[in-house]
Amino acid sequence: MRHEFRDLRGSYNLRMPNSLEVSHLGHRYPPRGREPARDTLHDVSFRVEAGRVGCLLGPSGCGKTTLLRCVAGLERIGGGTIRIGNRVVADARTHIEPEHRGVGVVFQDYALFPHLDVAGNVGFGLGKFSSTERAARVEAALDLVHLRDTAHAYPHELSGGQQQRVALARALVVKPKLVLFDEPFSNLDIETRQQLSTEVRATLAEVGATALLVTHDQHEAFALADEIGVLRDGHLEQWDTAYNLYHRPGSRFIADFVGEGVFLPARVINATHVDSELGDLQLSSPTARAPGDEIELLLRPDDVVHDDASPTTAKVLDRAFRGADFLYTLQLASGRSVLALVPSHHNHRIGEAIGIRVELDHVVAF
Repeated sequence: MRHEFRDLRGSYNLRMPNSLEVSHLGHRYPPRGREPARDTLHDVSFRVEAGRVGCLLGPSGCGKTTLLRCVAGLERIGGGTIRIGNRVVADARTHIEPEHRGVGVVFQDYALFPHLDVAGNVGFGLGKFSSTERAARVEAALDLVHLRDTAHAYPHELSGGQQQRVALARALVVKPKLVLFDEPFSNLDIETRQQLSTEVRATLAEVGATALLVTHDQHEAFALADEIGVLRDGHLEQWDTAYNLYHRPGSRFIADFVGEGVFLPARVINATHVDSELGDLQLSSPTARAPGDEIELLLRPDDVVHDDASPTTAKVLDRAFRGADFLYTLQLASGRSVLALVPSHHNHRIGEAIGIRVELDHVVAF
């Protein structure tokens, strides 16, 4: 069966180009009853290279699921172009139906048929193949997601994580050009979600699949995606790596939405130094702001270091135990709060004053 799987992988890499390119995409919902027409996507452009995983990240109502449905062919676009590989699947004159786009979709609710066993669910879309070929493909796909022993079980007999793996096997068994994930782990507990994110990432890498994920959970996005696009009110604010979104956010919205952090007022001293309540801070790259300009610095929890020898102190307002670390909420002398990630052997009480200092590798100012 490993030979069959290698054939499955070869079809991804050799037979079908499978990058995804979205260019200047627009979408509008028409009027419904008393509801006026509503624009949902505005001039959205990004590219997911073949064999990589992209993600659309944003709060509820930002347009990310609508965008995924446009890529799948479930929604007609209002402008722009969608290409899968070298093929235009949607533009002003073209709308290729979903079943002809070569796309596999893993839905939020798994969408498994309760009256079919696992093998029947995975092989549901393989009706045009012979029974021998269908059985071989189903077995290879179940091997891929480590569920061969559950082939004759029914969905209600499986855990949520197993049901999600069945849904992934069903998407991969048809050898799609592109796999789409719509909030795939939102129904799972945190531990299962983390484990399954790792497994899905490894599975996609093994078959060389191109994928696009939609989620509101940044931890899922960080675990699965090579590049992430942050959507806000139908606008793509930034398409970048997780590292750059966290350390070099392109807007205050992204700085607030991705990761944890607070904003601290500061005043520019010169191109490389600013003055703040936490002292004279050196910038990692020169600022174009003029001396005397007021700015706000983004401080992440890992920028604030616990240091008993520091003359600057802050009072512990709250703490969250995270195993290896505490996430402390600290109150400065001005009353402003900052966050600090501190090794958990530093077990400080609420109300206790502790020494802190700032270590900024990446200075983000607004």
